[in-house]
Amino acid sequence: MKLYKNLVNAIAETLREIFTNNRYADKALEKLFKSNPKWGSRDRRFVAEGVYDIVRNYRLYSELAESQKNFWFITAVWLVDKNIELPDWQEFKHVNADFILKTKEKLKSDIAVAESYPDWLWELGVRELGVQVWQKEAIAMNKPTPVVIRVNTLKTTPEKLRQTFKEQNIELKEIEGLKNAFELVKRENLFQNKLFKEGWFEIQDAGSQRIGEFVSPGANELIIDACAGAGGKSLHLAALMNNKGKIISMDVEAWKLEELKKRARRAGAFNIETRLIEGSKTIKTLEKRADKLLLDVPCSGTGVIKRNPDSKWKLSNEVIEKTKALQQTILSDYSAMVKPGGNLVYSTCSIFPSENRKQVDTFLSSNSQFKFVREQMLMPSEGYDGFYMCELEREL
Repeated sequence: MKLYKNLVNAIAETLREIFTNNRYADKALEKLFKSNPKWGSRDRRFVAEGVYDIVRNYRLYSELAESQKNFWFITAVWLVDKNIELPDWQEFKHVNADFILKTKEKLKSDIAVAESYPDWLWELGVRELGVQVWQKEAIAMNKPTPVVIRVNTLKTTPEKLRQTFKEQNIELKEIEGLKNAFELVKRENLFQNKLFKEGWFEIQDAGSQRIGEFVSPGANELIIDACAGAGGKSLHLAALMNNKGKIISMDVEAWKLEELKKRARRAGAFNIETRLIEGSKTIKTLEKRADKLLLDVPCSGTGVIKRNPDSKWKLSNEVIEKTKALQQTILSDYSAMVKPGGNLVYSTCSIFPSENRKQVDTFLSSNSQFKFVREQMLMPSEGYDGFYMCELEREL
């Protein structure tokens, strides 16, 4: 394939934004594409795939480049690894492809380097899951996640959406166990698609969709989504309830709730009320009101490394420990909103037991009015993102 210097430079400069200026990969690419509106879909795909592939394999490629900051050289290593012939450019003058490939072969014996994880995270994964399970999941998390959509049944049906996509030459395949979800056969950006703008579907991973199904909302129930963020799960719950009952979507960030309002209008989800959490008083006003309470709590995000590979380099042990303390606080404080006989669903996008069942057990040990009902663990090796979900019941 022919390489264009402006595109290769774009990859190198985006890596600089991520690893020097600490920007998230998706935001850095969004900024790049906005500043280059004339690029075609092929150009954008080349740059995005290059950036994500290098971020995913940053430790390995840095070792092969013998530098963590020479982003042109690191990009050259990626090109060599993908068997793309290097042009006779000044920037590639000192790149030795044979040396890179031979060194890569030698590094296979150090799996943390070969799979590109920082040592602390690799060691934590082994402690949490055991070496065999962690190794399997770590390898799986280095594979790009597929694009999954959720059909918005408030606007259309799976059959109608699939047929309309077929007319646009977009092929979908069904996902076992999810009746309103499809996976794209060929990856592409759907955010500019007319059907997305009309609210016919949302981009939502299969694992995330299973949480909504797990909550099992009743049509006339009061559901509280207390860590709603921008509302992907709230929108799913609204569709499952067919706009009946009521959903109170809460968050500590006002801007996220504003985004949820926009998404709800687009989706035609009219049974959602947003409420900013401004302290314990907000929780007090809803004490013992919820038929179902969803706590999709902040977490390490280890289950979504496929989607957010730069989190490998932005996480730390300290961040995870602070997050676990926050998880327990949310469980203890927000559980007051569940009415007697109601249910609490605790969920994370982490694959670590210390953020999942261990947190539930800690909560139950000091909250005897709740009892364990069931749990489900989805691992990245199953093909999609990793999620944990657990249902508790408040006794009458």
